[in-house]
Amino acid sequence: MQKRLSEVSVGTKVIIKSFEKDDIFLKLMEMGCIPGESVIIDMVAPLGDPISISVAGYQLSLRLNEAELIWVEEQFA
Repeated sequence: MQKRLSEVSVGTKVIIKSFEKDDIFLKLMEMGCIPGESVIIDMVAPLGDPISISVAGYQLSLRLNEAELIWVEEQFA
């Protein structure tokens, strides 16, 4: 079942499935957020924004409005 990256719990491993089109779309892809890439939610700030993820071998911080543009599916081991 697909959901937005902003809805995923800390420690969950997911796979990027698609994006909603927005001005930030290309920027996210340039930072390694591409369909098929595995992502782990590492941390959520105390007030819920931003979130920290591991993607393509490095840490990336995203604002919630950016994470809402990314559709993911949970990856089971």
